[in-house]
Amino acid sequence: MPVTFNGNEILQLVNELVSIPSPTGYTDKIIAHVEQFLDEQGIASKRNNKGALIATIPGADTSKQRMLTAHVDTLGAMVKEIKSNGRLKLSLIGGSRWNHLEGEYCHIFTDNGKIVTGTILMRQTSVHVYKDAATAERNEDNIEVRLDEKVKDAADVKKLGINVGDFVAFDPRVKITPSGFIKSRHLDDKASVGILLYLLREIKEHNVTLPYTTHFLISNNEEVGYGGNSNIPPEVVEYLAVDMGAVGDGQTSDEYSVSICAKDSSGPYNYRLRQRLVELAEEHEINYQIDIYPYYGSDASAALSAGHDLIHGLIGPGIDASHAFERTHVDSLINTAKLTYYYLMSEMD
Repeated sequence: MPVTFNGNEILQLVNELVSIPSPTGYTDKIIAHVEQFLDEQGIASKRNNKGALIATIPGADTSKQRMLTAHVDTLGAMVKEIKSNGRLKLSLIGGSRWNHLEGEYCHIFTDNGKIVTGTILMRQTSVHVYKDAATAERNEDNIEVRLDEKVKDAADVKKLGINVGDFVAFDPRVKITPSGFIKSRHLDDKASVGILLYLLREIKEHNVTLPYTTHFLISNNEEVGYGGNSNIPPEVVEYLAVDMGAVGDGQTSDEYSVSICAKDSSGPYNYRLRQRLVELAEEHEINYQIDIYPYYGSDASAALSAGHDLIHGLIGPGIDASHAFERTHVDSLINTAKLTYYYLMSEMD
């Protein structure tokens, strides 16, 4: 096959993406980055009214079409309150947990364009001051942002341009290890976005003709539940979300395989499509796992909830510690890229 599956190139694309802050609601910069990438490949794209990006690759058959999606929006926060001591209270965006954020660096984006850095800490952090430093509940009342500025009160903070409603992004702390791991926040779902961008570049460079016209939606509201539920052409009959497989106790997903979701909190995914994905994986000797995610929903399930008449599926790389400090291996990225590509080249039932 002319298309290659270069793990190092995929890793570098993912590294670029996770390094661009994009909490849900603050995604213009990363959408522009993806837009420029597609333009450099000669791939036209358009933005929908929600600010997401849609690229279309014409295929041999236009009567039946496919849509694939991956999302660039991530977990994050907004400034909830400016405290009298000059620190900030946060309101979380998406499914973060406070204990996952304690000790993390962050960036606050002000309306005047200034970026202020800080650290997310427990109010009772100092063990020399607080007897309950280890036992106090990690919640919105006890967690605060310590700004890296000389501020003593709320007035000083407001002079910096910080206001309630400003977006807050968590430092990804991305690192690629010699053993092939990439560890970073926000691999959900920038690992999959990197895979789709890589495949789009390969398809364009090698003049690959897809069997069906295929739309690629780079979603920007998935973490709040409505990223991929619109702008689906009526000709689309198959919708595949490329998101993540969650690794943990009781799960089959791992950091080296592509995960094929059988069911999540929205219910079962289409059985026929799942069977075809498994057949493709076995035919092309792709390492895969079938899994069920009890606390999960995707843009594909959001599309069905919105009333679209579709066959829907969900695959993705296995991600350890999802919604916290995540990690996956290049093998999982490659296996996901392979299954996605062979799915794109496959015939519908």
